Amino acid sequence: MTKNLEFGDGYMPRRLTRPKRNRVRTIIIVALVMVLAAGLTSGGYVLNLANTFNKQTQQLTNAFPEEETRPVKDPSDGSINMLLMGIDSGTGKQAPTELLSHGGTGQRSDSLMFVHIPGDRSGVYVMSIVRDMWTEIPGHGMNKINAAMSFGGVPLVVQTVEGLFDTKIDHVALIDFQGFRDLSTALGGVTVKNEIPFTANDTDYFYPVGDLTLEGDRALRFVRERKSFVNGDYQRVQNQQKFIKAVIAKMLAADTLTNPTKIFEVIDKVSPYLTLDSGLDASAAAGIGLQLKGLRPKDVKMFTLPTLGSGKSADGQSIELKDSAAIDAIGKAMRTDSLTKYLADNPPK
Repeated sequence: MTKNLEFGDGYMPRRLTRPKRNRVRTIIIVALVMVLAAGLTSGGYVLNLANTFNKQTQQLTNAFPEEETRPVKDPSDGSINMLLMGIDSGTGKQAPTELLSHGGTGQRSDSLMFVHIPGDRSGVYVMSIVRDMWTEIPGHGMNKINAAMSFGGVPLVVQTVEGLFDTKIDHVALIDFQGFRDLSTALGGVTVKNEIPFTANDTDYFYPVGDLTLEGDRALRFVRERKSFVNGDYQRVQNQQKFIKAVIAKMLAADTLTNPTKIFEVIDKVSPYLTLDSGLDASAAAGIGLQLKGLRPKDVKMFTLPTLGSGKSADGQSIELKDSAAIDAIGKAMRTDSLTKYLADNPPK
């Protein structure tokens, strides 16, 4: 049953906003997809990499809704759309059985990202969708978008997002965030320039001024910390931006992508944390990698789906209000390969 909205005194309208809490998770997923695709196209050891990737990743047997419920993609549309979902299974490297066999019904997606690769492969657009956005979930009325997983698993999440943008999703990937520490360690750490000394809240992790090489839990705490700063989230966003640029640069650096040992370690360590639709195997990833071989860090554009601000549902839930006009415009931009123009006209604030 559709629920009515009640707007409190704290209602704050906004347009495009920079990702905050989920931004580090977005870049982990995007960078991971890029390095796997790039690594799988490398040299004479590609067969070994492909076998490792296919053997260690897990496959969703039920990733998409019934075809008749989905948007129709123009045959001339050469773009690729991927839905990336972050989960925290708490079960280590193996996804829960109910996720693999039933699509994840009963769980909630921890974060949600829509990746659009235009037909000319000129870049990668990554749009975060806030988990508390209030929207229509087919068959379940108005709810927070992250409840779609609980109601109907991955297929219902796909159906909900496709319905929002009237845009068909080609691939689905789920990533357990426990793999982040392995990824940063496999890269040998990521170097950032820290400008404000601080100790991460509730830890003994001290971050002095200067160039710091971060990996594992120390890297995660660096990008999550906000309580140590006078300007809180603003400094956290700046730190996340530094970390994001450093991760992409290192993963696309020649000494990473031309190092067979490094590439194999990244794929070997991180593949077990990936759950993919049946069409996204090593061959498909390698194909995407070849098409994006000229990609540079500046070609990855990240933004958050605009909302109209915060509010409360009739039953007292804190929610983010859907901006239907922005959603329609973004959907049209994805279908017409004009996201560059949309972002130029609606720059993140």
